[in-house]
Amino acid sequence: MMKLDPSLLQNLPPFERLNAADRQEVLDLARIRRVLPGKSVFEEGMDATHFHLLLDGHIRVERLNPEGEKVISLHIPPGQLFGIARALGRDIYPATALAVTECLILVWPTALWETFVERYDGFSTEAYKVVGNRVSEMNNRIMELATQHVEQRVARAILRLMQQHGRDSEIGTQIAFPVTRKVISEMTGSTLHTVSRLLSRWERQRIVQSQHRHIFVLDEGRLEKLTH
Repeated sequence: MMKLDPSLLQNLPPFERLNAADRQEVLDLARIRRVLPGKSVFEEGMDATHFHLLLDGHIRVERLNPEGEKVISLHIPPGQLFGIARALGRDIYPATALAVTECLILVWPTALWETFVERYDGFSTEAYKVVGNRVSEMNNRIMELATQHVEQRVARAILRLMQQHGRDSEIGTQIAFPVTRKVISEMTGSTLHTVSRLLSRWERQRIVQSQHRHIFVLDEGRLEKLTH
């Protein structure tokens, strides 16, 4: 089994208040899991037997709507907790967590949740902050679907991905993982045809650029204007 240094957790919000001994204890209680791109960490409706911390990689959260269509809820960056159904008072996972890139994950049994909450300073605060932020993001997404035109929704989705998962590159801000036009359509409740038409137009206008399933934002200001 891979042995991790406790300093790895030092700057991660759920554990940054802990001393080195407590961080080592947290790691000793964990199982390390590597998940390849396209593989699920867990699936919607499964018993929530574990909770997780993403050390490296990116996770896509997906749900099925009542019609059986896939809806992409959000993307999780490194350093965040996920699969924390116990924080929601649930015994099953409410969504599927899919590895977008190769992921390195720490996994703990859900039976340890209350122990972590009681024993480790700052863990509970961060866990419920994560829940609050994700509920807020989901509420914003619902409002967007109800009140915004498709062009606004698509622009806002790309802008959100850039702000949450962007990294500098020579040609612009690159979203750190592959994003296809189908993914954007599933994020925004749009058709694939509409997303393709919008992105093609924005590429001609030098607002965004697509290369090998990666999206680069070339002009954040103009993209921001499209959200209004």
